[in-house]
Amino acid sequence: RRENASDDDNDDDMGESRGGNSWDLPSDSEDENAESDKVPVYLRKLEQILLRGRSDASADSLTSPAADAGTGRVGVASLDLDALHLHYHSPECQRLYGWLVDYPSEIVPLMDILLGRELEALRDRVRSRQEELLAEAEANDDPEGVEEAAGALVLLPETLPRVQVRPFHLRSLSHMRSLDPDSIDSLLSLRGMVVRTSPVIPDLKVAFFQCSICGRADQVTIDRGRIAEPVQCPTCHVRHGYSLVHNRCYFSDKQMVRVQETPDEVPAGETPASVVVFAYDDLVDAVRPGDRVEVTGVFRAQARRVNPKVTKVKSVYKTYVDAIHFRKVVNNGSERDAGGAAAKKTTADRDGAEKENQQQQGKGLRGDEVTHGSHFSPERIAELETLSKQPDVYDQLVSALAPSIWEMDDVKRGVLCMLFGGNSRKVKKGTAERRKNRLRARREAADNAEMGIEQEEPDLEDDDDEEDEGGSKLNKRGDINILLVGDPGTSKSQLLGYVHKLSPRGVYTSGKGSSAVGLTASVARDPETRELVMESGALVLSDLGICCIDEFDKMSGTTRAILHEAMEQQTVSIAKAGIIATLNARTSILASANPVESRYNPSLSVVENIQLPPTLLSRFDLIYLILDAPNANNDRMLAKHLVGLYYETPDVVEPPLDHGLLRDYIAYARENVHPELSDLAARELIAAYIEMRRGGSG
Repeated sequence: RRENASDDDNDDDMGESRGGNSWDLPSDSEDENAESDKVPVYLRKLEQILLRGRSDASADSLTSPAADAGTGRVGVASLDLDALHLHYHSPECQRLYGWLVDYPSEIVPLMDILLGRELEALRDRVRSRQEELLAEAEANDDPEGVEEAAGALVLLPETLPRVQVRPFHLRSLSHMRSLDPDSIDSLLSLRGMVVRTSPVIPDLKVAFFQCSICGRADQVTIDRGRIAEPVQCPTCHVRHGYSLVHNRCYFSDKQMVRVQETPDEVPAGETPASVVVFAYDDLVDAVRPGDRVEVTGVFRAQARRVNPKVTKVKSVYKTYVDAIHFRKVVNNGSERDAGGAAAKKTTADRDGAEKENQQQQGKGLRGDEVTHGSHFSPERIAELETLSKQPDVYDQLVSALAPSIWEMDDVKRGVLCMLFGGNSRKVKKGTAERRKNRLRARREAADNAEMGIEQEEPDLEDDDDEEDEGGSKLNKRGDINILLVGDPGTSKSQLLGYVHKLSPRGVYTSGKGSSAVGLTASVARDPETRELVMESGALVLSDLGICCIDEFDKMSGTTRAILHEAMEQQTVSIAKAGIIATLNARTSILASANPVESRYNPSLSVVENIQLPPTLLSRFDLIYLILDAPNANNDRMLAKHLVGLYYETPDVVEPPLDHGLLRDYIAYARENVHPELSDLAARELIAAYIEMRRGGSG
């Protein structure tokens, strides 16, 4: 629930749509800057739809890649409507918000119609205003003004796009386990993790019937999921003479998405609940397995037939959600405003939010944070860049990572490197030959320049782009794999759990409770279509994230053999039940294990203590030995730190960075910072590698 955050976090956004008629244009007497400042946010979105055919989606909304690129459906535009803006606008809008939640099937189409009328009125106002500016510029003999006004008139479309309203950010969240018949045909929001997506399904919207006797055509629009087939032809009066012409019907894209409770939301002793979500048009392929999303949609029920050939239906209906909006969330985050900055609340508000979160967690809910992807506010970006320029930024990040775990700074430095990741590279075939040709061409150009012969320098820099992806070699892995081996009680599992919560994508699993198909992919029969479908495992769900594996030493040899391909090639290949596929598993693996005898034996070598296959050990970039050696001073400091965590006021050192700032810093660096290897660093790496190999051979 987000009532506590609405007043503080959304004051700036709601202020744009609060007070007065939000659809009125500013008066002509105001200057240009004041006009741009006072135009309401949704009117600006309508202007974008009018001039560009689409509006900028909300920073955290998820749509299909085609819609993001502006190549989606022609003549259809979407408008994201924050439901909190509607609720807090006025008392009348609060009633409208209640109707929207209770009767979405009637209110949302009415909103679409009204937006179409408003868009038409806006076009007429903009056209008349531009015509006035054009006449004024012609009268003043201003060619630049004439060109600008004429260009604006050309941009106005004759045929307006159809606007679809997509409400989101409801005042309350529903839990999958609390959905009951009272929720049917109402608008609700659910949160969970996407576990499976289906291929695109053609969904019939307008059926084209043709009489087989006289050829009369009749089009029937779908109504509440049903097509009313014409019974009698009005021309030849033949009953049941209509046939469906498929290639003249209208279809839309449809996709089935299964959303499941995340593991930390499941109540003790229960299996995860899941719900089927149907996505349409621009929402198709908007999410992928492993994403944590908030789904806003209409909860529906549909009768199931006993047999497809019999009209008799069962008394128990199947339920699903018709998705209207997808929103991406991050687990266990502090609240943040639309720019990504940390939310500023009073102590009373924060205490109330904590109590409410505790109540929600008792019901299986969690106070997740809605992310905004790569969209950070300029203030947040300036804060992150200022932090990066501090000389002790590395030490601050280490101190902020898992502050409840005492010491282990070296391990935290390695885990930080894994969180930031490296640069994955794709090497094309013939790269060495192109490099030689480039050097030869430059050498010839230099010789010609010395001889005084002018010659254009050949452009060989873009040869890599000309070659198709089919001629590429395997990716050069840029993700780091870490293995933690040590005595029991050394906070290995605690560190894994913290990294899992910090990572935006990832799966936490245990070695003993994982199977080979659970890590890669399994083939199961879909209960809806009875077809064989593939369900992703832990490694595939944590693609572009981190997979945390606890009790790695207790994993069976067959299950560990699956990891060889995933840790090096970062793919998972399966061939089961006629399904042959190679899935992406571009994930970092953080594993923890105990030595062979449960405790580290100093009389044995490191390899004898670990006893993992050399082929698997070679795929871990960093291997840490965490030993519990008795030491009076260290034990006293550790005990004091642990006891201090349980005080009413915890007696621990406050970390220099909060959890939200650390996560934003990592996300911003992963997306915008791509370091390149310098010649000096390359020489240092080669020397260190040779020294390390020399020590191993000795």
